[in-house]
Amino acid sequence: MIAHLCETYHVSKSLFFIGLILAASGLASPPVALVGGLIFGFTFAHPFQLESRRLSKFLLQASVVGLGFGMDLQQVLRVGRSGFIYTAGSISIALLLGWGLGRLLLVEKRVSFLISAGTAICGGSAIAAVAPITEALEEEIAVSLGTVFMLNSVALLTFPLIGTAFHLTQTEFGLWSALAIHDTSSVVGATAKFGAVALAIGTTVKLARALWIVPVSIGAALASKSKARIQWPWFILFFCLAAVANTYVHILQPSYPVFKHLGIIGLTVTLYLIGTGLSRKTIREVGVRPLLQGVSLWIIVAVGSLALIRSGWIHL
Repeated sequence: MIAHLCETYHVSKSLFFIGLILAASGLASPPVALVGGLIFGFTFAHPFQLESRRLSKFLLQASVVGLGFGMDLQQVLRVGRSGFIYTAGSISIALLLGWGLGRLLLVEKRVSFLISAGTAICGGSAIAAVAPITEALEEEIAVSLGTVFMLNSVALLTFPLIGTAFHLTQTEFGLWSALAIHDTSSVVGATAKFGAVALAIGTTVKLARALWIVPVSIGAALASKSKARIQWPWFILFFCLAAVANTYVHILQPSYPVFKHLGIIGLTVTLYLIGTGLSRKTIREVGVRPLLQGVSLWIIVAVGSLALIRSGWIHL
């Protein structure tokens, strides 16, 4: 029995590293890496659960900075300025809807707020930022992250198909992805598959949306009278600095495509690691009510924002 467990552990360890190497080699696209990670997560016990979670968080932020070297600052400012109002409105509405759905479904208050914040702002990053402030338990954080990550996986695989079916332009698809997909990594993965313009717009508007971590965290701290340290999203500043360098510091221009490529590779590895972190146990821990709240809120946000974009109410 012990020998069998040891053999299974070594097999899962070997397969985990094989998948990691393939994701980092550039041979696998971000969606393929995510699917590969999901297959591993639902088939084997994760040999490096904690280390994988820490690495994916760092790689996500570093990858976003790397992608900044492919951005034009003038476009970033123009899109970010136009998207500010949309992100402010969508975040406010999502938080209110999440609060209402949480009460209706009798979801525990902290879990309800974490899911709402993750849906409204930027998924796992928002949950990680506000969880210490609300003094959420580890199990509550795991439930919230599990809900968001599962919906991220669905969005990454289905959004490009929906965008193609509705004949969305790259501008429309980038804006929709930024408003309706939780995590920055999934926004980048979905828009990169749709086109370069969609990637630029989706990433920029999503990062503008991620900036709302700061006021929401401050508001949560004031409401709960918490003295916990707020986790500031410094990677957004470095993304902007990378865009500044790409736009104005021409002497280093030959190196920027390399940094951008490293950002794409880092994103691919991040999605693989996120996929490996999901399992049958994660789904059981999520439970019915929090999952129902997360799915309902996400569908309302996704369908509503798509309808407004197609009708012309939201545009860049």
